[in-house]
Amino acid sequence: MAADGGRAALPCAFSPKSQQFLALCAQDGRLRIWNTDSKTLQQEYVPSAHLSAACTCVTWGPCRAVQDVPQRKKRKCEAGSAAEQSDLLALGTAAGSVLIYSTVKGDLHCTLDGGHSGPVNSVQWHPDDSVLYSGSDDTHIAEWDLQKGKVSCKWKADRSAVSSLCISPDGKLLLSAGMTIKMWNLETKEMYRKFTGHSTMVTTLCFATTRPPDSNGMYFLSGAAHDRLLSVWQVRSDGKDKNSVVSFTLTDEPQHIDLQTSNRKDEAMRLAVVCKDGQLHLFEHFLNGICKKPLSPVCSLQVSTMKGDSPVPVPLLAAALCSDRQNLMLAYGNHLQPVMETTPFNTSERHACLVRDVHATLSLSVDTAVSKVKTPIVNQKSKVLIPGLPGHKAPIKVSPNEAEKRKKGATTTEMSIEERLEQIELSASGKGAAKGSSSLQTDSFAVLLVQGLESKDEKILNKIFQTKKDALIKNTVSRLPPPAILPLLEELSRRLQGHPYAALLIVQWFKAVLTQHASYLSSLPDLMSQLGSIYHMIESRVKLYQQLNKLHGKLYLLITQVAASNSNQRVDDVDRTAKLVYEEESSDEDEGSGDEGRPEDDSDNWEEDETSMEVTEDKENHKEEDEDEEEEDMNDESKANGDPENESEEE
Repeated sequence: MAADGGRAALPCAFSPKSQQFLALCAQDGRLRIWNTDSKTLQQEYVPSAHLSAACTCVTWGPCRAVQDVPQRKKRKCEAGSAAEQSDLLALGTAAGSVLIYSTVKGDLHCTLDGGHSGPVNSVQWHPDDSVLYSGSDDTHIAEWDLQKGKVSCKWKADRSAVSSLCISPDGKLLLSAGMTIKMWNLETKEMYRKFTGHSTMVTTLCFATTRPPDSNGMYFLSGAAHDRLLSVWQVRSDGKDKNSVVSFTLTDEPQHIDLQTSNRKDEAMRLAVVCKDGQLHLFEHFLNGICKKPLSPVCSLQVSTMKGDSPVPVPLLAAALCSDRQNLMLAYGNHLQPVMETTPFNTSERHACLVRDVHATLSLSVDTAVSKVKTPIVNQKSKVLIPGLPGHKAPIKVSPNEAEKRKKGATTTEMSIEERLEQIELSASGKGAAKGSSSLQTDSFAVLLVQGLESKDEKILNKIFQTKKDALIKNTVSRLPPPAILPLLEELSRRLQGHPYAALLIVQWFKAVLTQHASYLSSLPDLMSQLGSIYHMIESRVKLYQQLNKLHGKLYLLITQVAASNSNQRVDDVDRTAKLVYEEESSDEDEGSGDEGRPEDDSDNWEEDETSMEVTEDKENHKEEDEDEEEEDMNDESKANGDPENESEEE
């Protein structure tokens, strides 16, 4: 039996017993069923939601008639075509639904919805009844009744997600695993045992024996993510089964497991494990109790192909042990077209390497029953009209009259690129432009920019890159298709090496491209080489920015100091001038002559100067007398002193 691998691995499984078919869910969400005998693609099914809800696990069901599974209304021709050898497939999806697919009908029978609210991680069929079990990220296990197409029972199995399921050969016990392994009684839905020993998520569960647990002969094995050991557990009747009894060493975490169970104590269990690194390890062991040391593989197998003179390893996808116990069924190579091979294995060789020419076998061979397109048988004398292939169009023959008409019409209707540029007004439009014209202008910008990048027309590119509107640049860049992003970056990097004034406008385009198309640029593998030159150019331009900034600060400080000293000198000059000028009342004689205060007029005013001198002397005498008198006399004498004008008039 084949167990599901980890989440990183592609879900795949060989059909039981005969290994005649290989079901493989590829990364594109398609289910492909390959015939291992003819090495051809037998069937292909594309789920309706294969992009949004990819298949997470796949399991082959027991061989039974088609009537056991609910299906759509049959046609009359399909009513009696049920075969006992028909195999059913159960597909778990990331949307929480389970798809039931029939290889005989080549179509979907039914979809089981409403059981889970998270992705389905594992699906297992019951060996006898038409019952299906599924485990999901919602921590629940759902039991599906395939006759009704509904959930018959649902219970919570773990605190974390249920990552793997496995049913015992007698159909009475169910193993579920997340961070811990639990064994459930399917009749009562109660937990029978609990096993703890893995530190990571358990991704693989397999029963190794068919004996009942009462005889202490029931064993199962488990594998976890990022764990290079496969653990074997013994289900004991006394309940003393906390630790694993046997462990197998691997080179990497298990991806696909197939084993041949042990029915008796004297019969060895055979195990084939495909690891994540693409190697295959074979084990043989008699399960009869505890083995303290980890067991090494009996044989390790690696497939390689020659590339030049050196071998290159080819990863294995899945492996199955044939019923004759002497051969191995291998599937390796690309998941789109795996190479299938049946090879004998020799346990006497500890390490085996199969050198295969993988490239010679990668010729896609599809079974004729799969293809629905029939190639018609065409007579050699007949002519078939088909649409022209891109890049291989036949020339259209035009009559001379029609050619002249087209030339005349072209002169009147067709417009040159320059006229288009003038018509849509690539220069900044007025503020009162309508919203519709702005959107039309943006669309025209994007179309012309793509045309200019393809034709490398400098005239168009110069007109477009001269725009200064930030909103127009953003809208234009957002309307560009992804194939035009890299040519635009190359053109911008070329223009960035030009004049610094042009670089100011180019930087705005760079900013718009990096913000609008960041998701597309991050998906490019050679992004470093594309943006590395641009980064170095910008780095070289701003290398002297700090030094220039310091120089600018020093110059600004000197200029402000010089300006401050000049302003202080101006203030001193203003202070030297008189802020208030007092002029005495002039006599009638002096009114005629408008020149007062000149030196030649001083001779006429000697008497006034003498009187003023006498007034000052009288003031000083009064001050000395006032110091000896009382306060009341001071008030009277202050009144007597009065204005100097009055004293001069009295004198």
